Amino acid sequence: MVVADDHPMFRSGVTRCLQASGYISVVGQAGDGREALEMIRNLSPDVAVLDLKMPELDGAEVCHAVVRDALPTRVLFVSAYTESSVLYRMLQLGAVGCLPKEARRAEIVDAVRACGRGEGALAPALTARLAGEIRLRARTEGPALTDRETEVLRLIAEGRTVPQMARDLFLAEATIKTHIRRLYDKLEVSDRGAVVAKAMRHKLIE
Repeated sequence: MVVADDHPMFRSGVTRCLQASGYISVVGQAGDGREALEMIRNLSPDVAVLDLKMPELDGAEVCHAVVRDALPTRVLFVSAYTESSVLYRMLQLGAVGCLPKEARRAEIVDAVRACGRGEGALAPALTARLAGEIRLRARTEGPALTDRETEVLRLIAEGRTVPQMARDLFLAEATIKTHIRRLYDKLEVSDRGAVVAKAMRHKLIE
């Protein structure tokens, strides 16, 4: 299997844990998504443990390439980003499992072994989040947004800058940027024009 994460300590810790289990052979470690994808293509591991946010290519892009190219590797995400909308998107892309980074090492070993057998692996706490996301999506035409995300979306549509939005909503600029990033993830876009256009198509704003 391949382990890819841009935090060396976490990556090496997971690798040691998996190898110490006696059941799993780690054939490669990668510090960014591009390197991870090259390893997956060259080594054809049964499972790849990926973080979602990585340099070069993020985990979603790596997963998409694996599925698109019909590579035999199954993708397990172990990430700090476990919001319900993110989980939904990861599984929609073709991942076979998701765990939070705070998962115990034994849980990661069990999840990797399950994925290697062709089974799914989703932490119990994440299952409830995913079920909630599915219910919300079933009730709405487009992705479900929080009240704060809707406020930020409306301000984007009005042409407000990040500093202006921060002043209007009494939030830190970093918080505004986080909401914008989540909007992009939920609506699967990469810029302001696209997020407004898609939101209007889904009637998330008028």
